[in-house]
Amino acid sequence: MITEIRERIIVRPGGRIEIPESPFDEGIEVDVVVRRNAPGEEMDETDYLLSTEANRERMYEMLEELKHPENFISLDLDKYEEGRNNS
Repeated sequence: MITEIRERIIVRPGGRIEIPESPFDEGIEVDVVVRRNAPGEEMDETDYLLSTEANRERMYEMLEELKHPENFISLDLDKYEEGRNNS
């Protein structure tokens, strides 16, 4: 299983890069990819939403829920608007 972490961090003196809280056990081998963002560049929404394990798990849960339309709640917006206009 691949575990991925994404962190927005500041390069420290001497070019040192630290990951504040690593989910990895000490001594294991990992691959590291570093991407420089342009100054002021924001993380795109998808990257942000997938940036933590908790967010990723929730996003995948929601995608699974979409496979079950029998659990959807339907609203008739025309009836809603009528009710608003009559009150």
